[in-house]
Amino acid sequence: MLKTIDFPAPTLVSVNGVELEVFEAGRENAGNPIVLCHGWPEHAYSWRHQVPALVAAGYHVIVPNQRGYGNSSRPADVTAYDIDHLTGDLAALLDHYSYDDATFVGHDWGAMVVWGLALLHPSRVSKVINLSLPYQERGERPWIEVMEQVFGGDHYFVHFNRQPGVADAILEKNTYSFLRNLFRINTPLGDPGPGMMIINLARAEAPLGDPLMSDSELAVFVSAFEKAGFTGSINWYRNLDRNWQLLADVDPVIQHPTLMIHGGRDLIPKSEKLAAFVPNVDVVTLDCGHWIQQEKPEETNRTILQWLDR
Repeated sequence: MLKTIDFPAPTLVSVNGVELEVFEAGRENAGNPIVLCHGWPEHAYSWRHQVPALVAAGYHVIVPNQRGYGNSSRPADVTAYDIDHLTGDLAALLDHYSYDDATFVGHDWGAMVVWGLALLHPSRVSKVINLSLPYQERGERPWIEVMEQVFGGDHYFVHFNRQPGVADAILEKNTYSFLRNLFRINTPLGDPGPGMMIINLARAEAPLGDPLMSDSELAVFVSAFEKAGFTGSINWYRNLDRNWQLLADVDPVIQHPTLMIHGGRDLIPKSEKLAAFVPNVDVVTLDCGHWIQQEKPEETNRTILQWLDR
């Protein structure tokens, strides 16, 4: 289906003990790589609007479905989705294409992985461009522990960790309605508890707000999750406290040139300490919700390319 709606054909690439489904374009621009990293619950196809613009600008564009997504490997071990494995996949992907480093672009959870890559493999990153999710300060206590105390057990991050398998089953039973209702323009994700994020979004009959994508585009996401399920991708959340431990002895300051793009209508707050941990950052806010590169594709492309051309 991806080929029929003008997206590169996939290739399975063996890296870091798994296989990643990779969509590649602009090989004629070899030597100028840019890697696009999707979020949750998404797919490499979420970058469909950026791929042709980046190729035209002279970039070799590499877009993986990360482990747990699409036709990429879905290891059974929960710890196989920690930040060490996720960033190791991206570093090994550069090895596959014989690149020392690349510009990495991340959205949502993909941004979390790109921040982690810059911390754990700094020499493999030339520039950082992240959307939606700012750098998350490690803090003195594990992230899920803090969220549980502040938001309670119904916060979906906490729910994923404390009630393993529950959300997975609900989403797999209601994949189409969940994704149809989630991917809306300028519509906040709702309250952080599973009542809105999981159950209501998964079971609601009538979606709220305008659709983010066409039926054929949505079908790409639905088909991928109907095949892969949600457990692999939710396992990323189940490693947050493990990631907190893995980053204990890592220098928390990212020195790379960085562009941070926010959606002005997104519920994810901006970081008040971003410049302290990412001193070489430029910040841009677009008038949109959470799905920035899909809601505002032309503005996103222009913002990225103007920044890269500086």
